Amino acid sequence: MVKGLSRRVIVVDSPDPHVFEQAIFIIRNDTADGVSSQQLVDQAVRIARSYARTHTAPRRRRMTPLLAALCGAAVIAAVWLVVSLL
Repeated sequence: MVKGLSRRVIVVDSPDPHVFEQAIFIIRNDTADGVSSQQLVDQAVRIARSYARTHTAPRRRRMTPLLAALCGAAVIAAVWLVVSLL
């Protein structure tokens, strides 16, 4: 819903782009009294970092080429062993 009202917003870039790209905070007009704009920005950054820290997806570990080669060699050796015993 779009209205013809102007809003104060704070846009915070993500500390971890894998979680989100930007966080957009819409500031209520009645709650900003007595609070400096720097305090609002600091709190928005703190909230975005906290969210990114708690919602980070676990990173996948990829198999290194050396480990993949060793696993392949072990499988081939096991197949040869089974075939030679038959």
